[in-house]
Formats: sequence, C-alpha cells, structure tokens
Amino acid sequence: MMKFLTFVDLHEDNKYLKELVQRASQEDIEFVVCAGDLTVFGRGLRYILRQFNEVGKKFYFIPGNHESDKMLDEVLSDYPNCINFNHKEIKIQNYVFLGFGGGGFAAEDPEFRKISREWYSKHQDDKTVLVTHGPPYGTKIDLLEKRYVGNKDYRKFIERIKPRLVICGHIHETAGIIDDVGKTKIINPGWEGMVVELN
Repeated sequence: MMKFLTFVDLHEDNKYLKELVQRASQEDIEFVVCAGDLTVFGRGLRYILRQFNEVGKKFYFIPGNHESDKMLDEVLSDYPNCINFNHKEIKIQNYVFLGFGGGGFAAEDPEFRKISREWYSKHQDDKTVLVTHGPPYGTKIDLLEKRYVGNKDYRKFIERIKPRLVICGHIHETAGIIDDVGKTKIINPGWEGMVVELN
C-alpha cells in the first residue's frame, strides 16, 4: 500500500501552497506528485520548490504549460527532494509512474505518441500511473462547455496500457472531478489536492 498527495494547477497560490505543504508533512503521506502549473509562467518557482523540498519527502512533478524543462533544470540542483520526471518513468514501490508534461489544448501529440510506444513495449505488464498536464479525451475531466477538449493520444494510450490511475489537470473548471476509462481511474486533483492510496 502506498499513500501520496497529488495536486495540479497551483499557479503560485500561497494559501493553497501552505495547505498542501502542511498535508504533505503529515506522517501518513509518503511522497507528493504534481501534474504541472506550479507557477504563473515561472514566477515564484524557487519559493514553491523550497517549500516542498523542506518537507523532506520526494516531490515528483512535471511541467505544465506555465513551466519548461529548461526553466526547471536551471534551479533543480538546489532542491534535491524535487524531481522533474517529464518524459521519464520512475519506479516507486511496485508501480511505474510515467510523466508527460507541457501542452495545453492540443487534441493530438506526436511526441507523446512516440514516447508512449516505448512505454507500452516496456511497461505493458507493469502497474502504472500516468501523469499528464492536460486531460485525456472524452471524460468528465475534459468536458468544457459541452465539448471535449482533451487529448486523443492520451486516451488511446490509456485504453491500450490500462494504467491503474491517471493524474491530470489544466482544465480548472473540472478540478476535483474523478472519472473512469474502463478500469482506469482518472482524476483532476486541482489545487486543493487529493490523497491517493494504491495497493
């Protein structure tokens, strides 16, 4: 059993930052996962990373559309507990976490298609958690004013590899909503965050 805190789209909100750090500090939380947009176009990045670094637990995150790998790589060496796993896979206990950040409202993503083929061949028999910034297509989480705005390539990958969990965000209007694609649970934990337990 693992128990972790996850959130997305904080956008440098100090009130929620404080609450998330307090929750992350509690004994039952093993680590933290963020699905992007910690900041408003990079502003306050060092301050936010320092807050999570000082919790003393691993803080795994991907960039949203408000951060870039370049921006993150310039500061990360100062915060050893903070790990950018964009376009990477991380083994945590008996799960593989797959991270794909950036993007916005693109319905398709050739870069994701390429990396997802590699992931599928390596991890089709593993327990996986997919962490993307934008949502997959055709769920309650990407429904905006009666139309779906999510990514069709994410959706195809989910149907194929069947991760246990997908963590995403970007659509502020669906923060806090949970849905399913087959047996895969899809969550937008929002800036208030959600605590997740996985067997």
